[in-house]
Amino acid sequence: MNKSSFVLVMPNNSQSVEFGMETKYQSWHDITCVSLQVLQAQLESLLQGQEGIRSSCSFTEQALNHGSEAEVLLVRKQMSTRLDELANQELPLWPEENSQLDFLVETDGLRKCIHNLGALITTSAVAAETVATGEGLRHCIVGQPTSVTITTKDRDGGLCRTGNALLVADLSASDGTVVGEGEVTDHKNGTYECVYRVPCEGRFTLSIKLYEQHIRGSPFSIRACKLTDISLTADFSKNRLKSPGSCHAEQCAVKRPASTYSTGKRKENPVEDDLMFRIGTKGRNKGEFTNLQGVAASSVGKVLIADSNNQCVQIFSNDGQFKSRFGARGRSPGQLQRPTGVALHPSGDIIIADYDNRWVSIFSSDGKFKTKIGSGKLMGPKGVSVDRNGHIIVVDNKSCCVFIFQLNGKLVSKFGSRGNSDKKFAGPHFAAVNQNNEIIVTDFHNHSVKVFSPEGEFLLKFGSNGEGNGQFNAPTGVAVDANGNIIVADWGNSRIQVFDSSGSFLSYINTSADPLYGPQGLALTSDGLGCVPVGSFVTPSPRTEEQTLYPDHGSAV
Repeated sequence: MNKSSFVLVMPNNSQSVEFGMETKYQSWHDITCVSLQVLQAQLESLLQGQEGIRSSCSFTEQALNHGSEAEVLLVRKQMSTRLDELANQELPLWPEENSQLDFLVETDGLRKCIHNLGALITTSAVAAETVATGEGLRHCIVGQPTSVTITTKDRDGGLCRTGNALLVADLSASDGTVVGEGEVTDHKNGTYECVYRVPCEGRFTLSIKLYEQHIRGSPFSIRACKLTDISLTADFSKNRLKSPGSCHAEQCAVKRPASTYSTGKRKENPVEDDLMFRIGTKGRNKGEFTNLQGVAASSVGKVLIADSNNQCVQIFSNDGQFKSRFGARGRSPGQLQRPTGVALHPSGDIIIADYDNRWVSIFSSDGKFKTKIGSGKLMGPKGVSVDRNGHIIVVDNKSCCVFIFQLNGKLVSKFGSRGNSDKKFAGPHFAAVNQNNEIIVTDFHNHSVKVFSPEGEFLLKFGSNGEGNGQFNAPTGVAVDANGNIIVADWGNSRIQVFDSSGSFLSYINTSADPLYGPQGLALTSDGLGCVPVGSFVTPSPRTEEQTLYPDHGSAV
């Protein structure tokens, strides 16, 4: 372990400890002084008695050995009196104090005292694995705060779940002169935000160090320019987006424009799309779509699509061949008014979120209605998923809440509310579950993806509003591949992005040859199509009313 990663947090309790020690010492001193005085007086009394006995014995011995009979008779009476006094004298032969002096240990008080002394804090973060993301690693605007997200990782590349790492960010000019420091905010979940400002135009170097060692990619070269020099071609992203599928009107997703800082060159880390095929056209017949939303892929080579305005679910093979469809329009149990999300349960049942009916319908694998759950609790279910315990995860777009149900409809738990903080949502859309049974939710209007524990405790989030790598303009669909990578449909930017399990940007799917327009649901097939055997992307594009399949390059990045 890096020595710098061990920190002792010690409050200023030394005066209290010294006072307590002085008090105990004074008590001991007072007790021993009293006992000593008593024993000293007793000793003096004994010594006086001893001296009297010796004096009488010496007087008697001299009279008997050296005195005449007349002298002996003369002093006999005096000797008798002194001997009687000695015989009747009561001396303190036993100690008038005892030797007991015990220390009564108050364990509760001692435990509280030790607890209040401070806490030991450590972290497993290492600089070689820690990464930074954000457009602020390449560009910034003079005089304006620029943000960078730092994700700490351990030696195995795993996400650190706690904070308190010692991070320092310095900003230097091209000649090496330090022109400022970044302000690092600890989110206490393993991620940090670094905000910096540059004073003038030009090239700068941002050094981010963890325990005095550069993190991966540091130092970063940054180009600073004035706001007036930037072509603001992304004004549409400033307007609050209408959630796709929140009304029956046709969606207005747009083709992704060039980045605010675009130089005409292709962005970093693109994965070529290698388009495999498209499925469907606009219409109401079999194999045709009208406002398709969610998508799910089974382990037996089937792809299920929630066709919202056709009020049905259509089923295709992995190679795009239409198989069947089921569902009838209506507001009675067993009917579909506006299906938006679809998922497959390990039992084979098909789980469908019905936005307008405000419940989740459960059908058998052959499309026969079995039951509905969530009625009276849900306000506008959008996406559904199934965790590793077989529980049904429901993303309620209207109430900005995530519900977890058993298959029989019993509510297990729920979390989230409307807002902009880490634990809150603003129009959440879809959810996916990773290998750790953690729940990954796309937060549409907060332009981020958030990860929660199976119990609903917030773990981390990534993304911000923008067009750069790792940024979102209203994320919708989400999926997790076999390596734990998180694939996100970036609706407003009309693209698909790939992140690792800690939310660090890896790549995006380059769809310039065959553009996407507002992708929504996202799934991974398991048939090994393409060059990577973990599956293929399946992405609904509502404007073109097609399903588009791309190879899953997420694990190859």
